[in-house]
Amino acid sequence: MTALSGDVGAGSREQGASSQGDRPIIEMRKATRILPGTVPVTLVADIDLVIGRKEFVAITGPSGSGKSSLLYLLGLLDVPTTGEVLVEGRDTSHFDDDERAAVRLATLGFIFQFHFLLPEFTTTQNVMLPMRALGRLPLRQMKERAEGLLAALGLQDHLAKRPDQLSGGQRQRVAVARALANDPPVILADEPTGSLDSKSSEQVFGILRDLVDRDGRTVVAVTHAMELADRMDRRVHLVDGRIVSDERQLQPAQSRPG
Repeated sequence: MTALSGDVGAGSREQGASSQGDRPIIEMRKATRILPGTVPVTLVADIDLVIGRKEFVAITGPSGSGKSSLLYLLGLLDVPTTGEVLVEGRDTSHFDDDERAAVRLATLGFIFQFHFLLPEFTTTQNVMLPMRALGRLPLRQMKERAEGLLAALGLQDHLAKRPDQLSGGQRQRVAVARALANDPPVILADEPTGSLDSKSSEQVFGILRDLVDRDGRTVVAVTHAMELADRMDRRVHLVDGRIVSDERQLQPAQSRPG
């Protein structure tokens, strides 16, 4: 597969990574998220977590254990009630909405179980949306980059189609391209294969694997699919909103598809 990186006007990701040294790309310090109410609900509690560069991390746990809540905190889609979330060394806990949005656009790409593509837009237009929001490229280059990402993911014959004209696996690949639009160093995926058949799931997993191994990105994925989690490089397991294990996995290379 063609490498899925590219210049979006912010300089080289590789140069940025080298200048950062070994500093974590995302770090959580004693992060707790409590939903207020008559009976407050604790989503995650006392989370200490360091995500490094070029990691492939699975977040696992039973339903209701706080996996998605943890991912949303990592992705600045939610704010901890107490504790800190640092992105590239910056404490985001006191950022306003605009500041968090700017970090998300430039640093984080999101893939969800249900692709959330806009039905009235073509695949190319959907992929261009994050680039338009960031505003670093002229329109012509946005279109060229979107088409290049889609082609690299095997969708070169579907550039002008709407989401309802694509299969589930194709729609999820469009969602991957959209997540890569601004060339972020981190991809956060919430059950990215959860709505796909086994063949499409394997294709999407292979794409995520390549984003780490070939492109040098960090991928953090929430998944119920233990057969996929076992092939990632690290597994963080939650129970009742708390991390109960965080293990490096030594054998994923042996089980990668050839």
